[in-house]
Amino acid sequence: MTQYKVMIIEDDLNAAQSISNFLEAWGFQCIYLENFQEVTEEFVKYKPEIVLLDITLPRYNGYYWCEEIRKISKVPIIFISSTSDNLNMILAMNMGGDDFVIKPFDLNFLLAKINSLLRRTYDFQGVMNIIACGDVVLDLDNAKLQYKGNIMELSRNDFVILKELMTHKGKNVSRDDLMQALWSDNTFVDDNTLTVNITRVRNKLSKIGLEDFIITRKGMGYQVGSITFHCSIS
Repeated sequence: MTQYKVMIIEDDLNAAQSISNFLEAWGFQCIYLENFQEVTEEFVKYKPEIVLLDITLPRYNGYYWCEEIRKISKVPIIFISSTSDNLNMILAMNMGGDDFVIKPFDLNFLLAKINSLLRRTYDFQGVMNIIACGDVVLDLDNAKLQYKGNIMELSRNDFVILKELMTHKGKNVSRDDLMQALWSDNTFVDDNTLTVNITRVRNKLSKIGLEDFIITRKGMGYQVGSITFHCSIS
């Protein structure tokens, strides 16, 4: 998958670093600025595929830098700001912004916005194909699960079980449905095999802080729990 470059123009360096670390875990290449005097020069040097731009910045605001970038590039720009009144959102769009994300926001929401905008802009095939349940994110392309920065490699059976449960998040999935999902052309899965696989997945999940993610519904099957963690980028 192509590694797309993200430039983060945000004067809260803790927030910028948090965004950068999260996106890099999902395969993006990121840079965040610490010098806000030469934003255009840094943009030209780095050549990002997408820009995350705060409104309130030292010296010149985000509107100014958006206009400057637009003079030389059509790269997609997402404004990220706690200034969420309609006037500022309209101004951001009129200055050349492509989208607007209001602080505080969930990093998974920002990831979805970035992927959507990149897909529309570049029509590429490498956008993350994911299922999210709160802050638990299942990467369908690479069979990995992420939670709070922890990434868990999944076996085929782990992946099939989690995909089936997360696709039906908030609903019971019967043991029969899970066994059917696990069957392959030459592998028969019985009740005992399913129990072993569920136990193994739960043990793996517990190691990244998800002890109660898969809930047993007696007589009905299983359900994934609601795990919520909101990153306060402000």
